[in-house]
Amino acid sequence: MQFGIATFLTDYGIEPVDLGRAVEERGFDALFLTEHTHIPVSRRSPYPGGGELPRKYAHTHDPFVALGAIAAVTERVALGTAVSLINQHHPVNLAKEVASVDRISRGRFELGIGPGWNTEEMRHHGVDPARRTAAMLERLAALRAIWTQDEAEFHGEFVDFDPIWSWPKPTRVPPVLIGGGGPTVLDRVVEHGDGWIPLRLRLSELDAFAARVRELRDRSAGRYRSVTIFGAVPTPEALESYVEAGADRLLYALTDQDGPGARDATLAELDAFANLIN
Repeated sequence: MQFGIATFLTDYGIEPVDLGRAVEERGFDALFLTEHTHIPVSRRSPYPGGGELPRKYAHTHDPFVALGAIAAVTERVALGTAVSLINQHHPVNLAKEVASVDRISRGRFELGIGPGWNTEEMRHHGVDPARRTAAMLERLAALRAIWTQDEAEFHGEFVDFDPIWSWPKPTRVPPVLIGGGGPTVLDRVVEHGDGWIPLRLRLSELDAFAARVRELRDRSAGRYRSVTIFGAVPTPEALESYVEAGADRLLYALTDQDGPGARDATLAELDAFANLIN
């Protein structure tokens, strides 16, 4: 079992470089950042967590810029997105951003992806919410073409470009973790992903989750696909349950901190998580 941290890295909380160093110094295996390019003021899309949308959603750093800075001051910790809304990026630009972070980190980057939930945010980027999953998978295919071909081209429904030159190439094709928990998510993981990243599982859902992990492994035909849980419950009992369910990595979510004491409060929370896993 590996252990990591997931967070909404904001402009009012701990600085990216401070967080990256602190995560690595405490022995965690991974640091994953969330992504929203912006939040529409209309707020017509209901917050999936219920109630008012937390402030942090509109204040996140660009994850690729932040992870590039973190990569430069760390040596070991895996760096990733949980999750990147890749429909809101042109694949040509995103391929270069991901490859750059991967090169700076010397092959430590993992790309967690999802279609998103905020339909107004999608529409601002020209994405049809009804086709968001299909668009996501096509963009992923375009990314892989750019990463692996010296003269990549792609002609699809959502992405279309003639042969291009685009370097740097990543040190490897970055592992892609497919986000989500819906009835068809395992189809996407098996067909398009290197791993699965379900979000915030309730402990009451772990029996059903364990059955899905077994299904994923049965369907993977000898190719191992990792399972990373975003927002793991930070208790010893939960940790044991996650192990029994077949998870490979747990990401503990940091509390949103603001004000003069934000940095110290975040470091104290990291210490508490480190004590739990050690």
